[in-house]
Amino acid sequence: MAMAMNSVLVLMLGLAMAATSSAAVYKVGDTSGWTILGNVNYTDWAVKKTFHVGDTIEFKYPQGIHNVVEVKKADYDSCTNSSPIATHTSGDDKIAIKAAGHRFFICGVPGHCAAGQKVNIRVLKPQRSSSSDAPSPAPAASKRGAAAAPSPAASSSPPESSSPTTDSSSSSTTTAPAPNASAAGGGGGAKAAFAAVALALVAATAMLQ
Repeated sequence: MAMAMNSVLVLMLGLAMAATSSAAVYKVGDTSGWTILGNVNYTDWAVKKTFHVGDTIEFKYPQGIHNVVEVKKADYDSCTNSSPIATHTSGDDKIAIKAAGHRFFICGVPGHCAAGQKVNIRVLKPQRSSSSDAPSPAPAASKRGAAAAPSPAASSSPPESSSPTTDSSSSSTTTAPAPNASAAGGGGGAKAAFAAVALALVAATAMLQ
């Protein structure tokens, strides 16, 4: 029992590590960090990255020199931080991505956003499973209907003739024996029987004498 519990714990730990390792941490500006020095192009940096839900964006900068302000698109375009969504000032700000879409960040120090210290993070939507795009199989009823449909050859066969059928018995001629021949045959049989009786009487009379 204890071994089984240990195996389950090891499996759960492995799954947790796999889930953690699949998420990426992106340091904004890479080695340059979050700054106005060095003419860092944060737009070009973000375009070359692929951000997913679960990833983390890290802003590294000298605390007190810069900050990170999340704003709406209109404020991002105009470099305005009067209505911030969130403000970060730790110098090592790690922001987790929890939803797909765009997230806009600027430096709230006057003049820094206008100098190019701003970044637009585009987060991709989670991909659906390929099995959900598979076409559904045709209903079995339609297959049975197709199997029950008559074939073209069968439907094109000519219908049975509706003309009346001539009775073969009426068309054939039966030859009946002639009455004379039948009578003659019957008379001959009677004569033979009479002759046999006569011979028997003669023989019986001879034996009595």
